[in-house]
Amino acid sequence: MAVKVLIPTTLQKFTSDRATLECDATSIAELIDSMEQSCPGIKGRLCDEEGKPRRFLNLYVNDEDIRFLEGVQTALKDGDQVSIVPAVAGG
Repeated sequence: MAVKVLIPTTLQKFTSDRATLECDATSIAELIDSMEQSCPGIKGRLCDEEGKPRRFLNLYVNDEDIRFLEGVQTALKDGDQVSIVPAVAGG
């Protein structure tokens, strides 16, 4: 099941400078594990020690924030698009 992942510039050093990845996964948790297999080190940037997405990262499935869906258990289907969006702060 192919899912397209949009990678922010700050994480592209883990993806050999690719802005998108195609991964096979049925949930966000599975997707993160799949990304770690092909891009070692990226999971540590995406997740905390408990395996939860870091607070400063927003993950969207087809423009829906996973925090308002099922979190890392959010189901994925063929053709879904997952966007990783770093939080922006300023003053």
